[in-house]
Amino acid sequence: MTKKLIWSILGLSACCLSAPVLALEIFLDSNGIDALRLHQPPYNLTGRKIAIGQVEIGRPGKFGLDKAVSKNHSVSLAGVFLRDGYAKSDTSVDPHAYNVAGLMVSTDKGLPGVAPGAKLYSSAVGSTKNMGQPEECLSAQQIANQNGVDIRAINFSFGEPLTRDPRPKAILDGNSLLTLCIDWSSRVHNALYVIAGNQGRGGIPIPTDNYNGVNIAFSSRRGGVFNKVDVSNLATTDPAMVRRLSGREINLGPRRAISLVAPGSNIRLLNPDGKANKVTGTSFAAPLVTATVALLQEFGDRQLRTKQPNWSIASRRHEVMKAVLLNSADKIQDNGNGLRLGMTRTLIDKQNHDWLVSEAYKNPKIPLDAQMGAGHLNAFRAYKQFSAGQWSPSTTVPAIGWDYHTVNAGEFIEYKLARALQQGSFIAITLAWDRLVELEDKNQNGLYDVGEKFRDRGLNHLDLYLVKADSPNSDTAAICASSSEVDNVQHIFCPVPATGSYTIRVRFRQKVNQATQPYALAWWSVPAK
Repeated sequence: MTKKLIWSILGLSACCLSAPVLALEIFLDSNGIDALRLHQPPYNLTGRKIAIGQVEIGRPGKFGLDKAVSKNHSVSLAGVFLRDGYAKSDTSVDPHAYNVAGLMVSTDKGLPGVAPGAKLYSSAVGSTKNMGQPEECLSAQQIANQNGVDIRAINFSFGEPLTRDPRPKAILDGNSLLTLCIDWSSRVHNALYVIAGNQGRGGIPIPTDNYNGVNIAFSSRRGGVFNKVDVSNLATTDPAMVRRLSGREINLGPRRAISLVAPGSNIRLLNPDGKANKVTGTSFAAPLVTATVALLQEFGDRQLRTKQPNWSIASRRHEVMKAVLLNSADKIQDNGNGLRLGMTRTLIDKQNHDWLVSEAYKNPKIPLDAQMGAGHLNAFRAYKQFSAGQWSPSTTVPAIGWDYHTVNAGEFIEYKLARALQQGSFIAITLAWDRLVELEDKNQNGLYDVGEKFRDRGLNHLDLYLVKADSPNSDTAAICASSSEVDNVQHIFCPVPATGSYTIRVRFRQKVNQATQPYALAWWSVPAK
């Protein structure tokens, strides 16, 4: 296989279709992720001064450095690199990487990015002939260390096939070097990794078996609205197919791979020559999520600067971003009375099933849907979830909010809702925490170096419950529960059976590594009328 062909297979990570631009409805409006509203007054959020990252086989061209973009100034980059060094002029430049970058930070008036004011740092791994997961880890680390080690989210619109993994009989069990690297970097560098979900057909599943990031599937439109998991996504509900793909193209065992769905079908964007194009694939859904983080983080830093109440530097935690994005996702369209949390669309899977018939809705051991994750990205709803502020369990908490806290092994933390909940309304609650991965740092320089390894110290087991206020400590009488034994996300979306007072309970069920576990929690409920 030639170098050029290998580059194409690994660098695209998703279907990319070039064709004449059609009259497409823009993915940024309310039919897509509803981010344009945040660009406008009174929000005025464009990701200003927020640094985000990108890692791919190639890199986008940088104006003033590369001839490929000499006539196009719309995608401005804060820095470009080749692995752990600075990029050289006209080397490793890739149109796919430019397309992805444009979706995040394009300032073109007709085709703006989600966060046109954000600072984007991009690293190319380079030719895959003699490169692999160690060099990909170096590239990720290089980006994570930029901007004073303050990169809020890092986009991966590429990946590795199992056939290139050096482990004997390699499987998707979370133990590939690149996957371990991402989970280590998430914690050490406090960055949310956003990974393009695997689309199958012998695709690029590593590092979709990560724990601490988010994996993104992509949606297509029905009636002009992005509300259906596209048929090109890998996930299946057929038990025989699940068994065949388990560990090979989807995660080994029952652990879920997809976190969110975002638009990815017939997406308009810019090519390096400044001309518009349309593309399809998970490669183009993931950057919409990455750039949404920049919008939220600009708001969060604004709150910190103005010393707003119920706000702290915990707003920068990657676990908080993960919980906020998942908890605010669209599942079932609200009928106008607010009982379904004002959700704007009903998302359906490839079999045209919605969340209310999913295993995730019915089974407390399954927190996320195999195809839909927690639902469809909605940037404006994520803003509403995040802007509600941080609330401590030491006092009663409002109907919407989030927290970053710790819980000790064998104990539980409770958040008592200040107001009674409305019968027949839904409540959404998301709990997120990290798998603990450590670097075996041979030279003690605090950095990953080629040849070093990571140590997986496992995942502490936390459970999530909705209980009646002042109920006994036992969880057996919980109204709703999420108690997966293999995931590091617990998610509840359930109806309130009766108007009354309720409490959210986070329990540290089983210690696997450390005796104190940091976590992020987000909730959204409907007070009684």
